[in-house]
Amino acid sequence: MRMALGVEYDGSAFSGWQLQDGVRTVQGCVEAALSRVADHPVRVACAGRTDAGVHARGQVIHFDSDAVRTVRSWVFGANANLPREISLLWAQTTSDDFHARFSAVRRRYRYVILNRPVRPTFLAARVSWDYRVLNEKSMTAAAAYLIGEHDFTSYRALACQAKSPVRTLYRLDVTRQDDLLFIDIEANGFLHHMVRNIAGVLMAIGAGERDPQWAQQILEMRDRTVGGVTAPPGGLYFMEVSYPEHFALPLLEPSAMVW
Repeated sequence: MRMALGVEYDGSAFSGWQLQDGVRTVQGCVEAALSRVADHPVRVACAGRTDAGVHARGQVIHFDSDAVRTVRSWVFGANANLPREISLLWAQTTSDDFHARFSAVRRRYRYVILNRPVRPTFLAARVSWDYRVLNEKSMTAAAAYLIGEHDFTSYRALACQAKSPVRTLYRLDVTRQDDLLFIDIEANGFLHHMVRNIAGVLMAIGAGERDPQWAQQILEMRDRTVGGVTAPPGGLYFMEVSYPEHFALPLLEPSAMVW
């Protein structure tokens, strides 16, 4: 039986999603909790691996098990064995052809910036802080150059192992709510550090250090070394994954999509 589950987590205290020897990871904690409920070792696959310090509101995972449990038992049983920074939101059986990563057609991230002169306190690990006055209109103008299908070599990490740097951006919005700036980005897939590198470029443009056209110039150079600074991980949230309708996976309620 294949199970699909929704997961949210505060990534501040973890060395990223993926299993690593000798460090605390989200995947390690989730697999340990589900293994206790299943009474056998469980290995999960996720929709998108997140780096150290990155958070998730709508991560999706799947695993296979022959253990007979109710949906409620999977969710509440695992949550009882998870640290407070991780919570399963939902679970349901799905078809054997479902894959959390390879069945996904779109993913959405949100980057949150606290834009004020004074540094954050209780939000310190959950936002990116920029003391400079950021102009969201300039950032929006720059974002327009990145919409569509492009070679994003200049916006991926030098160590990125993706076979192709071509991705399609469907949405890249910049909005402000008082001292908070939100960068919402949706694409068919993302490269390593792609969102944080885009955020870094947009922040430099918003601060007036570069013109909006700089975002396009970086894109066309196809050279990571000419790109901007990689923005900090604390402001990044993996918000949502879209799948073909026939899988009928639950959607987060709009009220739950707040960062």
